[in-house]
Amino acid sequence: MNRSGKLLRAAAHSNEAFSRSLKQTLSELDMTLKEFAETSGISASTLYKVVSAERSPSLEILRKALKTLEEIDGGRSGDFIAVIAARHVLDEVVERSIRIDGDELLTREYPATTLEDAIVASVRAERDGARAIVCAPIVSTTIERVVDIPIATIMPRNSVTEAIRLAARKSSLRDVVISTRPRD
Repeated sequence: MNRSGKLLRAAAHSNEAFSRSLKQTLSELDMTLKEFAETSGISASTLYKVVSAERSPSLEILRKALKTLEEIDGGRSGDFIAVIAARHVLDEVVERSIRIDGDELLTREYPATTLEDAIVASVRAERDGARAIVCAPIVSTTIERVVDIPIATIMPRNSVTEAIRLAARKSSLRDVVISTRPRD
């Protein structure tokens, strides 16, 4: 989940949770209260009172803080699509960017060899600001439960067909090898 989503979730929980979340977010961004106040348009004294839990955040303060975090996250991460797959699959990815409706989107690779690796990679990709995630069908339903961004499933039609052919050739060869062995 991105920073603005975390902050919104904390605000829905309690004023104290909002205060803690905002402090943590500013720490992650390496921003002072004064810098965030200037960027967001929230007065420094009001922001200090909200962060120290002396004052409840108004809807206007919440909107300004969320808008600022969305702008900061968008500016830092850029537009990209995360590709989560095994290293040998990632090595086959040729396109590093794609143009959609006039916007150029980059791809960013996240290697994973286990389900756990894929889950960690998906959380990292969302935190990094991925617009969406591309992954294998075996992990896509699990990842959909973990992140709040769209998931696209890799459907390797040609490679599956080639793998079946290879398996058939190997099994035929094995039958030949087995049948030519002398019997005891």
